[in-house]
Amino acid sequence: MKKLLPFAAAGLVLAACGGVPGNSVATVDGDPIEKTDYDHWTKVVKKLSPGIKNDEVRNQVVSLIVSFRWLDGEAERQGVTVSDAEVKKSFDAQKRQAFPKDADYVKFIRESGQTEEDIRARVRVELLGQKLQAKVVKGKDQVSDKAIADFYAKNKTRFAQPEKRDLRVVLTKGRRDAERAHAALDDGGSWTAVTKKYSIDDTSKASGGKLPAQAKGTLDAALDKAVFGAEQGELVGPVKTQYGYYVFTVTNVVAPSQQSLAEAKETIKQTLASQNQQKALTAFMADFTRRWREKTQCAEGYKTPDCANGPKPTPTPRMQ
Repeated sequence: MKKLLPFAAAGLVLAACGGVPGNSVATVDGDPIEKTDYDHWTKVVKKLSPGIKNDEVRNQVVSLIVSFRWLDGEAERQGVTVSDAEVKKSFDAQKRQAFPKDADYVKFIRESGQTEEDIRARVRVELLGQKLQAKVVKGKDQVSDKAIADFYAKNKTRFAQPEKRDLRVVLTKGRRDAERAHAALDDGGSWTAVTKKYSIDDTSKASGGKLPAQAKGTLDAALDKAVFGAEQGELVGPVKTQYGYYVFTVTNVVAPSQQSLAEAKETIKQTLASQNQQKALTAFMADFTRRWREKTQCAEGYKTPDCANGPKPTPTPRMQ
């Protein structure tokens, strides 16, 4: 809520200066954005971002007021509307969440230089953006059984679980302490007592050496080889690793498993649906940005990558 910025009001006076009225900073589809709007949001951005450089202020403000015009124009083009009741509901919810106390909201309005009308207008544009996005991705969550089966076949390892083993371990800094720990355990000493005396690993030490569910291929290479080559219940060690010397025993073995296509189907469906929706949204955003940039002309001193007559934009389309 504290970052909400409003939709700039349209200018009405036309003057001549490279297609942009003399009292304006830009036009979008021939509709001017007056300098008074730019000046207003310049003050707001500077208050919200103290110390920001002038070039950054210009880029942010022009991008802000221009992109709001783009969204408003695109919504009109696609027949997307937002009611006053929807705006009020969203505004009230965001206000309650961001400012539980009315005094905090009043303070924010005063210190940010914004008006409530400004913020309500920004909420309206946000809702338009959400509805446009919903329209773009509608129906893109449909995924065929064939697509699911193909994905499973190509990514079968993603649905496999490696063998896992529960361990009890003692980790020591030197070999001599590891040998002493091994001897103590071999003589019937308890893991709790031995780890307390010898272990330098605080995590396993606190649980009597327990190290559950260690997956094959995730341990130190030397330890991994020893653990997954050991018999259950066998006391093994010392094993030298980059962390020190281990003495361990395997207390339980969980065999590797493979999810079937039927078991993985729902996960795959959600993955592919999300990919389809993102692809549709990315394509729309690229087209949206291109079309509306072509309709945008900026006056000298106000040119940004959002302007058709501005510097070349970076290939990262976005919709606020």
